Amino acid sequence: MKRRRTWSPLMRSRPARLAMAAAVLAATGALTVTFVSSGGKGTADAATSLDQFVAIQNVQPNVQNPKPAATGSTGRFTVNCGTNGNGKFSPDNPVAQPGIKNGAEHVHDFVGNLAITADSSNADLDASGTTCRNGDKSSYFWPVVRIDRSVRSGSQVQQALARTQPMVVCPSVGDRLPAVPARARAGVDRLLAELGRLTTDANQRMTVSRGRIDARVNKQVLDSLRTRRAALIKDISAAVTAAGGNRPGLVSLVDCDVSYDAMHAAMHSATHAAGVKAGRAANPRVQCPTVRDRLPGVPDRALAEVNRNLDELDRQISEANERLVTTRGQGGAAFIDNAVLGPLKAKRTAVLDRIGIAIGRQGTRPQGLEALAGCTLNQTPAAPGTPAAPSAAPTSPAALPDPQGPNLELPGNTGGIVRPAKVLIEYRGNPVSKVTPMPKFLRALTGDAKPTSRGPANARATWTCSGFTDRLSDKYPICPRGSRVQRVHDFPGCWDGSNIDSDNHRRHVAFADRATGACPQGFRAIPQLRITVAYDIPQDVQVRGQYALDSFPEENHNPFSDHNDFINVNSAQTMQRITTCINKAENCS
Repeated sequence: MKRRRTWSPLMRSRPARLAMAAAVLAATGALTVTFVSSGGKGTADAATSLDQFVAIQNVQPNVQNPKPAATGSTGRFTVNCGTNGNGKFSPDNPVAQPGIKNGAEHVHDFVGNLAITADSSNADLDASGTTCRNGDKSSYFWPVVRIDRSVRSGSQVQQALARTQPMVVCPSVGDRLPAVPARARAGVDRLLAELGRLTTDANQRMTVSRGRIDARVNKQVLDSLRTRRAALIKDISAAVTAAGGNRPGLVSLVDCDVSYDAMHAAMHSATHAAGVKAGRAANPRVQCPTVRDRLPGVPDRALAEVNRNLDELDRQISEANERLVTTRGQGGAAFIDNAVLGPLKAKRTAVLDRIGIAIGRQGTRPQGLEALAGCTLNQTPAAPGTPAAPSAAPTSPAALPDPQGPNLELPGNTGGIVRPAKVLIEYRGNPVSKVTPMPKFLRALTGDAKPTSRGPANARATWTCSGFTDRLSDKYPICPRGSRVQRVHDFPGCWDGSNIDSDNHRRHVAFADRATGACPQGFRAIPQLRITVAYDIPQDVQVRGQYALDSFPEENHNPFSDHNDFINVNSAQTMQRITTCINKAENCS
C-alpha cells in the first residue's frame, strides 16, 4: 500500500493549505470547513489536519476483484448480529492485548458475544449469550466513530506527547496459567521473574524515545522482546506439562506493545474542559482479585480438581459481566450489589473453599483464599489528572483509564458516539479454490491500530461511501448527499491449517494475493470475513470535519488507524453450513 506523505507547517504554507480546503469545498459544494485531527503525524493543529478528509469523488477506483476460476468458491453467507443496540462498549482489546484491561485506550463497538472482555477464556466465550440471530457467539468489534462539533486542538496532543515516556506493556502470564504442579512451581516462578526483567530492560531501552514517536525503535525493542518472551513462555509451558500439569495455551500472551498512555493524563484537564464529565465510569465491568497467580504449587492428585475450579471462577466472572450488559438500566442503586456482586461473592467463596480443600487433602492447605472472593466494579473515578497507578509486577500493565460520562469518553476521544445505521457481516469465498471451515476460537485482525508508532505495513484503507464501493480511502470520506459513510473491513481469508493464534496475532492467517486471489504457499482458503459498517452522518458534519475515529492517543484520530477484530465462536455445525453454502455458490443466512 502506498504510504501517505506527511506534511508539516514548514512544508506547506497556510495559503497552500487554504487552497487545498478550497478544492475540497469545490468538490462538495460546501461553504466552510474545519478539521478534527492531524492523524497523529506529530505536527498537529487545526490547520494541518486538512489532508485527513477527502471528497469520495476525488478517490480513484482502486478495489481489485480477481476473476473467479472454475475451481473457486463464490457463495456468500451473511450473519445479522445487530448494530450494538444493547450498548456493549468497551476499551478492552481481547485479541491484540489479552489480559490487559482497557488496553485499547479507545472505545469499541461490540456485536455478537455478550460476555467477552480482555480476560475471557475460550470456555467463557462458548458459554456466552449473543446478539446474533443465528446463535453465532463470535465476537466482532471495531473502534467507534464520534461527532464532536468543537475543534480539537492538535497543540494539546503535541504538548502531551512532549511530556510522555513511551512504555512497554505486556500481558501477564502468571495469572493466566493453569494450576502449577508443586514440583514445577519454583522453576516457573524463576521464569516468570525473568519475564519481568525482560520488560524492565525493554522499558530502559525505550527511554531514548521520550517525547516522540519512533516506529524504528519501537520495532527493534518489540521484536527482540517477542523473541525472548516466546522462548521463556515455551519453557514455562514445558515445565508445567513435564510435571504433569495441563498444557498452557500461552501463545496469545507473547506479544507486547508500546503504550503512550501517559498522554491521557497530560490531556485530561483540557479534554474535561471540552466536555468530558468526570464521574462514575460508564462501562461497568466486574473486577475480581486474581487467583491463579496466588496459589502455591499444587499436588499431583489435586491438579484436575483445582483446574476445574479455576475455570469455574473464570466462568462466574464472565457470567457476571454478561449480566451487567443484559440488565443495564434495571433496578435501583442497590441492584448491582444485590443481583450481581453479592451472588458472585457467594459463589466465589464456595469455589475458593473447594480449591483449598483439594490442595489440603494432599498437602498444606493455602491460607487466605477467602479474601479473594469479593469483587467490585470499575466505577470509582480517579481524581482529574491522576495517571494510572503503577503495576506491582513488571509483567502486569498498569490500570488504564475507564470511559467516563454518558458518552463513554476518554481524554482525546470525545464527542457523541455515532451508532451504526447498518452492520453487514459476510463470509465470502475464494476466487481460485474451495474454502475449508475455519477452526473454532480462531483469532484474526485486520488493519493496524498503530500505523504511526508501528509503521503502516499492516494498515489498510477502509473508508468509502455507499454507491462508491469500487474505491477505498485511507482518509475520512466526504460523501454526496444521500450517501452513507462506510467502513469496509476485509479480514485475512487464508489460514495456516493448525493454529488459532500466533505470537503477533497475525502469522497464523494471511491475505490472499490481491491480483489472483490465491492463498500463500502453506495456507488454505477459509471463509473470508468482511464487515461493512455504515453511518448516517450529517452532511455539514462531514464537510466541517467534525467526525472522527476513536484511536490510541499517539494516533490522534488517524483514519489510517482503522481496524477490526474477530474471534470465531461459531459451532462446528454452523461453520460447516457456512462453508458448504460458499462452496456451492449460494447466498445464505
